[in-house]
Amino acid sequence: QPKSKAAFGSVGRRIPYRILHVINQDGESLGNMHRADALRLMDERGLKLVLLRENVEPPVYRLMTGQQIHEEQLKRAEKKKSSPKPGMCTKELSFSSAIAKNDLETKTKQIAQWIEKRHHVKLTIRQAK
Repeated sequence: QPKSKAAFGSVGRRIPYRILHVINQDGESLGNMHRADALRLMDERGLKLVLLRENVEPPVYRLMTGQQIHEEQLKRAEKKKSSPKPGMCTKELSFSSAIAKNDLETKTKQIAQWIEKRHHVKLTIRQAK
């Protein structure tokens, strides 16, 4: 069982699969080919092989330049940075069932702001005495 690769980058010459689906640097499919043919093509064109999808049969590799690999890594880093971590921010708000109307409106606005910022909101309502 080959290890799954989290980082996006050139795989070099260590390709655990025999048959690959290869895509050229312009995005055009070159079809299925043997690992040796893909490596020879990589050497001829001066490009690097990058694993795109490994959970399909055969796994998909793309021939890319170093610049294309760098740009893709930057895109992925930016996307990862912008997406919030799930379960990290939970906001909790507690109020009485006898809350005044204006206080309820204020807390409702606060909850709406938290939801827009994609925080998890937990509400607790206490019974008034």
